[in-house]
Amino acid sequence: MFLGEIEEILDVIEPSQFIRVQEPLFKQITACISSPHFQVAERALYFWNNEYILSLIEENSQVILPLVFTTLYRVSKEHWNQTIVSLIYNVLKTFMEMNSKLFDDLTASYKVDKQKELKRERERAELWRGLEEQQERKLQTLGETSRNQKNLQERGEPPQPSSPQTALPKQPDLKPSGPSSTT
Repeated sequence: MFLGEIEEILDVIEPSQFIRVQEPLFKQITACISSPHFQVAERALYFWNNEYILSLIEENSQVILPLVFTTLYRVSKEHWNQTIVSLIYNVLKTFMEMNSKLFDDLTASYKVDKQKELKRERERAELWRGLEEQQERKLQTLGETSRNQKNLQERGEPPQPSSPQTALPKQPDLKPSGPSSTT
């Protein structure tokens, strides 16, 4: 319903007025395109089937395409509904025909960003793997210390200190050993 009302408004909007609302409008349309609810995404994508709206988009493609491109590209790979994926491919094709240079630039930028993201994920996974290995080594060391303590106890030997706190020498007894004199 919201998207239907927006389309009716856009059918009669002047290009000068469209320029004032295009950014917030297409940010909202982008959110609708990425909706997991296929009817919402489908309705948002139908804006590109309206010739007048399409002409407004084409006149302002330098502003609109960067707003929607990343979402279109991502959703084309991830959406569960094949109809939505097909509609997105049609919209991407339309953008490519409208402004191929900008489309190619945005595609290249998207791929670079995706590679950076994958690199960060690999680095994060490597860091976690290192931390897990470090934890495993620490647990093995603690396990060996515990086994050694147990073996010493079984042999009747006093346990060896396992931490700096237990390794401190015993404090001397400061109480007088002889009869106390009180005067």
